[in-house]
Amino acid sequence: AKTIQTAVRMLDNVIDINFYPTIPAENANRRHRPVGLGTMGWQDAFHKLGIPFESEKMLEFTDEMMEFIAFNAYQASSALAKERGSYQSFKGSKWDRGILPIDSLELLEKERGEEFVEVDKNCSLDWTPVRESIKKHGMRNSNTCAIAPTATIANIIGITQSIEPMYKHLFVKSNLSGDFTTINPWLVHRLKELDLWNSEMVDDLKYFDGSIQEIDRIPDEVKRLFPTAFEVEPEWLIDCASRRQKWIDMGQSLNLYLAEPSGKKLNIMYQLAWRMGLKTTYYLRALGATHVEKSTTDINARGIQPRWMKTESPSGRVKVDRCDPDEGCEVCQ
Repeated sequence: AKTIQTAVRMLDNVIDINFYPTIPAENANRRHRPVGLGTMGWQDAFHKLGIPFESEKMLEFTDEMMEFIAFNAYQASSALAKERGSYQSFKGSKWDRGILPIDSLELLEKERGEEFVEVDKNCSLDWTPVRESIKKHGMRNSNTCAIAPTATIANIIGITQSIEPMYKHLFVKSNLSGDFTTINPWLVHRLKELDLWNSEMVDDLKYFDGSIQEIDRIPDEVKRLFPTAFEVEPEWLIDCASRRQKWIDMGQSLNLYLAEPSGKKLNIMYQLAWRMGLKTTYYLRALGATHVEKSTTDINARGIQPRWMKTESPSGRVKVDRCDPDEGCEVCQ
């Protein structure tokens, strides 16, 4: 809680000492005083606690943690309002009317209809002290919480970025300084505990593009704890974001991952995000062509095959799926 209070105070200070390129920008910032307290390293927390990404336990942890962050952030902003005064346009705002982010779901249901809003409304904290403080002292900042992308600063700190699942356990990251091979240290630590981390495992990770799901000697329990972003069903990412969104007064930079996007899949995915109360999503990512160089491995000499090479029809021939327009195929349209 102390860390959150310090962060909100620091962000409020930035508004006053910042350089503004235009007068209108400065006037708007000083009038509304918006800040965006975010988070990063969620996947590191899941790894440390041994929580699978696709699990109810992950949703519960996310819900309670984001509620705790928001609770203390709003309380800190209200305490700053007592000390420094509310932002100029506070009068008439949702804060002034006693409407917190969790309360705004009722407004959303009235606008859309209850059948079009599927949001878990449970809470674990007593918000009465926050409501009373805002009613008495106001809010220092018009906006307080936002989940932004943190690719650069996450690299500096050495943790996973923002709210993202692990992209891959071994991949090439490119920036202005060059190309860098990145590996998941949590997976390395777990495999060392099982005495499975060796040069052959590195070759396997390269061959399978940073995924462990095809490596037979890795236990299923470990595979469940270490899916890559493309192996996590989008429904879990959206549900997780929905648990955060009900506490956040702004939006989230939520990346979604589909190995092979289609019109049907996208329609289902984004309608689900809309029904679950998300204000925003961010990039839609598909599998790219940048992979770890496989020519350096001797994996073929060990006879390892990817799943698609193992799948055969009863006749012994490789199965080929037929095009079905009813399933959303757009090739012939």
